[in-house]
Amino acid sequence: MSVLQSRPALRWLVPTGAALAILGGGAAVGTFASAAEPNLPERSAAQLLVDLQTARLDGLSGTVIKRADLGLPSLPGIGGRGSAALTSLVSGTHTLRVWHAGPDQARVALLGTLGETDVIRNGKDVWIWDSQANKAEHTTLDGSGPTARPDHLPTTPQEAAEQALAAVDPSTRVSVGRSASIAGRDAYELVLEPRDATSLVGQITIAIDAAEHVPLRFQVVPQGTSKPAFEVAFTQVDFERPDPAQFVFNPPPGAVVTEATRPEGRPEGRPAGLERPTVVGSGWTSVLVAKVPQLAGTAEPETGGTEADLLRGLLGGLPEVSGEWGSGRLVTGKLFTALLTDDGRVFVGAVKPERLYEVAQSTR
Repeated sequence: MSVLQSRPALRWLVPTGAALAILGGGAAVGTFASAAEPNLPERSAAQLLVDLQTARLDGLSGTVIKRADLGLPSLPGIGGRGSAALTSLVSGTHTLRVWHAGPDQARVALLGTLGETDVIRNGKDVWIWDSQANKAEHTTLDGSGPTARPDHLPTTPQEAAEQALAAVDPSTRVSVGRSASIAGRDAYELVLEPRDATSLVGQITIAIDAAEHVPLRFQVVPQGTSKPAFEVAFTQVDFERPDPAQFVFNPPPGAVVTEATRPEGRPEGRPAGLERPTVVGSGWTSVLVAKVPQLAGTAEPETGGTEADLLRGLLGGLPEVSGEWGSGRLVTGKLFTALLTDDGRVFVGAVKPERLYEVAQSTR
């Protein structure tokens, strides 16, 4: 069991930082496009946006490669080539199989060297299956709370594109890039760039299937470089509706099955004592703000078995920073910066540290 699986506060914090980096903008790592560009009819950025918003997807299955090099500090349970743990998705290269047959039928299989982890949604039933550990977790949705799995990060170009497009506003420059051939299909490329130079994001590129108008590849590139830091792309895709049997899960003999519980009034995946995060600002320089009581006092690392002790130990090696806003520790990545203050506050954004210090001072 990884430290992120056994320590919910850590499990919640790490994906939040990575997700904000992805939402803030970006581009990718490597490409699945062929060398020859297909000759497609000209379409404007506005037309491509309409294509994305009006696309109707009855069914889909395929293989996805996901790569992330966000510059996260080394933490137990993060990354690792060949790992099938969901928390490993925030770093490294991973292969996934995906099936989609509507909003209430979906399946994602994270393939590892020694096993796989499947997340299966079939109506109100959600299963998380760990083949290596022979364990399954079952949740029955009641419609009163989030339906996404814990530690959620985009696992398909469609999910990533929806998150990025939701953030498009006047602070974003939208243009058309080069056409490409991805997973054997012709695609247009939509490019999103921040107008604010203080953002760490250089651009986001979304490759859109020319016929089905579905994203085939999503990339994020930091400012000052052409090398992507995040990418999720199909290497094989089929737009036929999958067999309904793909969404039926029956635990194998001997499997350990647990029923997941969602404490009343608290969103899934957020530990007790942790307030709902807020967002300061808008666009590419917005900052996520949260209060995490377990972080208070991390400037004095200790050892022990409690979650607070573990947090102090992990964060004790981070650079110390201070200012009028107070003091704390700083985490810097290629697409994000995080400030963890000694009084238990967390600030995360796809911005330079100075922006976080400004928000920390204004929210004291």
